[in-house]
Amino acid sequence: MINGERPRREVRSLIFHLLYAADAFGYDVSVKTLIHQFNDGFEIDIEPDGEIAATVTAIIAKRKELDEFLVPLFANWRLERIGCCTHLILHMALWELFETQTPPTIVINEAIELAKAFSEKDAYKFINGVLDQAVKKLGKEESNK
Repeated sequence: MINGERPRREVRSLIFHLLYAADAFGYDVSVKTLIHQFNDGFEIDIEPDGEIAATVTAIIAKRKELDEFLVPLFANWRLERIGCCTHLILHMALWELFETQTPPTIVINEAIELAKAFSEKDAYKFINGVLDQAVKKLGKEESNK
């Protein structure tokens, strides 16, 4: 999920914003179209065929699979009760846990930071708990060596 010239946190933020836009359009607008709109509207330069686009496309393609994994981790919560931003951040983090070698502590920390910036007031606590369970379920706990 690394883009050679951008810090990882910025890459994750751009991915989040593109996922949010895709969700707002009901996933009926292509990622390339969204990137074109972002590039024009915000005067940024996201490669339409680059890593950010590929990651957004991959997360969108796996969103149902990601939900199937996540729902059993929600203690007394229904998917419909999860805010949009929280839901998207969970998708991003879980996809990163599934598809990259990024250490789980980094994935969780970055998800928490996104939640503090874009989700409901205490959503970061919920995200932390769900992702901690996901890491355990995936057998990706890090040893304290």
